[in-house]
Amino acid sequence: MYLARRSGAVYAPAVELDVRHLRVLCAIADTGSLRKAALQLGMTQPSLTTQLHRIERAIGGTLFTREQTGSRPTALGHSVLSRARPVIGELAALVAAARQEARDASGPGRRRRLRIGSVGGRTVAAWLRRVHERLPDTDTTIHVDVSASALLRMVASDQLEVAFVHESEGFPLRVPPGAEHRVLMAREPQFVALSAGHPAAARSVVHLADLAEDTWMVDPTADHEYAALRRVFRAAGLDPRVVQVRDNATAAELVASGEAVRPCQPTALPGPGTVVRPVHGDPLAVRLLFTWRPRALGPPALDALHAELRAAYLESAEVNPAYRAWLARHEPGLLGRA
Repeated sequence: MYLARRSGAVYAPAVELDVRHLRVLCAIADTGSLRKAALQLGMTQPSLTTQLHRIERAIGGTLFTREQTGSRPTALGHSVLSRARPVIGELAALVAAARQEARDASGPGRRRRLRIGSVGGRTVAAWLRRVHERLPDTDTTIHVDVSASALLRMVASDQLEVAFVHESEGFPLRVPPGAEHRVLMAREPQFVALSAGHPAAARSVVHLADLAEDTWMVDPTADHEYAALRRVFRAAGLDPRVVQVRDNATAAELVASGEAVRPCQPTALPGPGTVVRPVHGDPLAVRLLFTWRPRALGPPALDALHAELRAAYLESAEVNPAYRAWLARHEPGLLGRA
């Protein structure tokens, strides 16, 4: 890198960001420390610090605050990380898929392959188990990503055959060319997880106003989750604090300790020290989509996979009596096809 002096000013050529820079940012965020990130990346700490400064200059803002306890992403840092992680994930998936394809192509007795993608949740394991039982001779793999947009791109680019995704209400997903979808459920209510010691935990249904003084948590890598939550609060005339926490284990501890509450899927099981409750009026909702690549699957296989996903979803719903009752009121047809 060279510096050019012109009229007394010093200029540096702009840094073009690439995947290596994105990995640097993710390593700092994941370890919470420049020192630990440098060890993880096989760099010296001064080299990593210089690299971070170059990245911040290229972007035009501070991405991490340096504190005694470590390095924490700024609001801009969270925004950049939410876009960087899907890029890194897609690249890793692309390389893994290409390597597997090369091995399959060169090996004897090649088996039929089915690559499934899904957002997280209890339905995933049940769906995968059912697919294994129905297609025992198929090499079935699962790719889990909190970003629905990333999964849709993987379907369209031949990295997945099918995917199960969530779409936040008011923020429609763009289904790319090369992918199609069916609606599994037009409106799934989101419940809320809160500490068992929270005053609202004693109620069977909570109101948003009951939680207006609480800190809410969202995952910064989940498409539109933050924006969708803010949209709901504005409509209700509320303005609670919303923080972004990516690590699920940390988020669960914060909920159990009463430090925060967070939206959750109605099929979710409560963790230790927590409860899961419906929200009055179902203001938080998502649409559930089954997506696929038409060139990869014909109608019989497609119908079978969709049927197994629906059965897996209802199996997951059975564990929460409140959600089972909600389905009986709002989606009796779905229960009737179980």
